[in-house]
Amino acid sequence: MKKYKILYEDKDLFVLYKSYGLAVQSARPSVPDALSMLRNDLMLRGDKNIELFPVNRLDQPVEGIFLVARNSKSAGELSRQVSDHSHMEKIYQALVYGRPLEKEGRLIDYLVKDNGHNVSCVVPAGTQNAKRSELLYHMVRTWQDKSLLEIRILTGRHHQIRVQLAHAGMPIVGDTKYGKAESGFHQLSLCSCKLSFRHPRTGEPLSFQVEPTFPVPPTAL
Repeated sequence: MKKYKILYEDKDLFVLYKSYGLAVQSARPSVPDALSMLRNDLMLRGDKNIELFPVNRLDQPVEGIFLVARNSKSAGELSRQVSDHSHMEKIYQALVYGRPLEKEGRLIDYLVKDNGHNVSCVVPAGTQNAKRSELLYHMVRTWQDKSLLEIRILTGRHHQIRVQLAHAGMPIVGDTKYGKAESGFHQLSLCSCKLSFRHPRTGEPLSFQVEPTFPVPPTAL
């Protein structure tokens, strides 16, 4: 299976899908990443003056949709939609251990990033360098000891979904960094499954959706 694919393109932007385990952009030339693959494919088809500006990134273990602008003007407009939450909505699905007390809820925590170990942790409000983190979740269905959640993030923090769900007692299946190891689950069960925004030039509403590749509960309870 190809590690990335183009869901949509025009002269202003790309909407891309990447598989889990592939970085959006790598700091090491020897490590393959989605943007390098895209650039190589564009060169092979004869495109010139290639400019790529990643608008929203996904962590390497996370699969799903992300957005890349093709010029600085489009990058600026799309980044504005990200920062002020106007017209851009990102929806994730996560398979977690446990079941939330309420079918729908809001998690608000304060996170501090440990750059040395590439992790974030929940700390009390007022802690130095802590950043407020907020997400909304909706329980889609449950199965045995697991639940499928739909998540909308209201802030964009380092490892936010993984940290907040683990702190709430619902670690993501396959997350060995914030959860637990379990045989048979070698993929982080987190997918950026839906992205909606307005086109940076025309203002047209656009929406794209994919299905996660990780196993999901088969029936609602």
